[in-house]
Amino acid sequence: MIEALVISNIVLWVLVVALSALVLALLRQVGVLHERIAPAGALAHAASLEVGDPAPHIEVQTWNGAPLVVGAPDAEGLATLLLFVSPTCPVCKTLLPIAEATVAAEGSTRLVLASDGSRAEHEAWVYARRLDRYGYLLSAPLGVAYGVAKLPHAVLIGVDGRIRARGLVNTREHLESLFEAQARGVASIQDYMAAQRVA
Repeated sequence: MIEALVISNIVLWVLVVALSALVLALLRQVGVLHERIAPAGALAHAASLEVGDPAPHIEVQTWNGAPLVVGAPDAEGLATLLLFVSPTCPVCKTLLPIAEATVAAEGSTRLVLASDGSRAEHEAWVYARRLDRYGYLLSAPLGVAYGVAKLPHAVLIGVDGRIRARGLVNTREHLESLFEAQARGVASIQDYMAAQRVA
């Protein structure tokens, strides 16, 4: 009887040690995978506008009728996050509060929302979410000038009126990567990671 208990204890301890070794191996593999996966930044697609180029100056009217020149150097010393959205885009609806919080945390950036279509298509959405306070713009030429192909798309324009970062932004990480790219002086986080691999 005692011999059977001793053997069962030995077998259990062997299993515990084996399972511990397996867990450690899995943790190591997770760490290796984590190092191999680059951080995801905003997806910048090929376009005529490059980071560092002067932003196109497009004169438009805000939702409330005030004139605004998008892309002009800012007299107040603020960068501009130009976010292209649509009331029919579910990702845009999720991203709006994130964009508001990100801009508020940055402190030196203003948020400008842009879209196209008729005013009637946007009216309920703009008033329900109070988007008119961000200088909501309805302008198809604005989207064309900034090379917007898919939504939500963001362009970070520096105080000097130059494009600092741009791309498709589907998540908080994508949006924050624009500010990170600007801080590091690179076109995108992908460019930064590629340069790090070469170095």
